[in-house]
Amino acid sequence: MMSLVAMAIDAMLPALGAIGADLGVVNENDTQLVVSAIFLGLAVAQLVFGPLADSWGRRPAVHLGFGLFLIGSAVSLFAPTFEVMLFGRFMQGIGAAGPKIVSVAIVRDQFKGPVMARIMSTIMAVFIVVPALAPAAGQAVLLFAEWRAIFGLLLAQGAVAWIWFALRQPETLPAANRMPLSVSRIGHAVLETCRNRVALGFTVAAGIVFGAFLGYLTSAQQIFQGQYGVGEAFPLYFGGLALVLGAASIVNAKMVVRVGMLAMSTRALGGLVLTSAMFSVAATILDGHPPLWFFMVFLSAAFFCIGMLFGNFNALAMEPLGHIAGTAAAVIASLSTFISLGLASVIGRAFDGTVLPLVYGFLALSLIALAIVQWLGPAVAAASKND
Repeated sequence: MMSLVAMAIDAMLPALGAIGADLGVVNENDTQLVVSAIFLGLAVAQLVFGPLADSWGRRPAVHLGFGLFLIGSAVSLFAPTFEVMLFGRFMQGIGAAGPKIVSVAIVRDQFKGPVMARIMSTIMAVFIVVPALAPAAGQAVLLFAEWRAIFGLLLAQGAVAWIWFALRQPETLPAANRMPLSVSRIGHAVLETCRNRVALGFTVAAGIVFGAFLGYLTSAQQIFQGQYGVGEAFPLYFGGLALVLGAASIVNAKMVVRVGMLAMSTRALGGLVLTSAMFSVAATILDGHPPLWFFMVFLSAAFFCIGMLFGNFNALAMEPLGHIAGTAAAVIASLSTFISLGLASVIGRAFDGTVLPLVYGFLALSLIALAIVQWLGPAVAAASKND
């Protein structure tokens, strides 16, 4: 289910230029909306699917999500205009929210603490490894067909994933533990999530860090194919960096039980700040046009740090909210996505043919996230002592 989301996001990247040209996009930066639209759908729908999963059970919510995802894929496949294309992508995001958000609740139903962090890191590794292959899959499709065929590929993958889930995944929320679907109950769950210092703090920190990553994601095609002119080799560079993220998640999964989620997060953020600061100076001296190998070294180091954070931040935010796991996962994911969308939009729209907006964004956002995590440290320690 996580790979479906990743595939829908990243398989499009090599086709952004062709989509813009075919559908009459004037401002090149507007093609970034093909990526942003699916995240907007995710952000909106996660608030719905979480409570539905707590009320209906995990499986019905996922089935609804898969159905909407296939509808959105079909709309994008046959879109006559760029606006219709964006609507289809928005629908894809709404549908993908079901499998994405409920998968986190399914994990929380069965695990907690460092064990949950280890499993979430493994899941995130799958989420990252698939993007290593997704742009290559999209590029391969473009060698034999036009960009619309990529949506045909997504339709097929969605159908297979839906059948696989229906056959393989049992229900993890017993009927006795389900909550009535009511506005007041949802409101109370949202307030509880937002009033919890640890949950809200790590949600905001996750949104800030993901904002930096999403800023890269939306401008990656322009940087690699526009600024550096890598052409059809773009999936190789993008995929290599995705593998770095996946490797970091695997390393975190092996170390987090021994070291602890907070310690791992603090060290990773410190490394991200240091790496971003050093490269910002170098990139400024080079007028925003560092050699491609130098840029790749920076991104590899930065992404390894970021890969350490995704699973830990999610698990730390969910830790105090196991009794409302579905709604809590929805609020955490939705709020962090809205935060990241706003920050990524600033970074992406600032693209000026250089790497400077992206690099400065990494530095500023990692500093803010580190300050938040340092502020949350005493609260996490107190909660651990109480447990």
